[in-house]
Amino acid sequence: MAAPCAQEIRILLFAGLREQAGWAEQQWPADPNGASTLTPRQLWSMLQLPGDLDRQVRVAINRQFADADTPLKPGDELGFLPPISGG
Repeated sequence: MAAPCAQEIRILLFAGLREQAGWAEQQWPADPNGASTLTPRQLWSMLQLPGDLDRQVRVAINRQFADADTPLKPGDELGFLPPISGG
C-alpha cells in the first residue's frame, strides 16, 4: 500500500463494501488551498458506492469515527465501514 500523497485523500473500503465496489483503496485529488471542501457524503455520491450511507455505513477520518458531513483535508484517510455485528 502506498502512503497517501499530501495533496490527495486516501479512500478505503472495508469488508462487504470492498467486495461490492470491486476495489479496496483509491486516491482522490484534494485542493491543497482548501478552496473546495469535500465531505465523505460528497465522495460517497461521486464514487457511486452501493448502499445507504446514513443507515448502512460508518465513516472514519484518520481512523476516528466521524460524521459524513465533516470536511476533509488534503492528506486525510477516509474509511467507509459496513455495520459490524457480533455477539
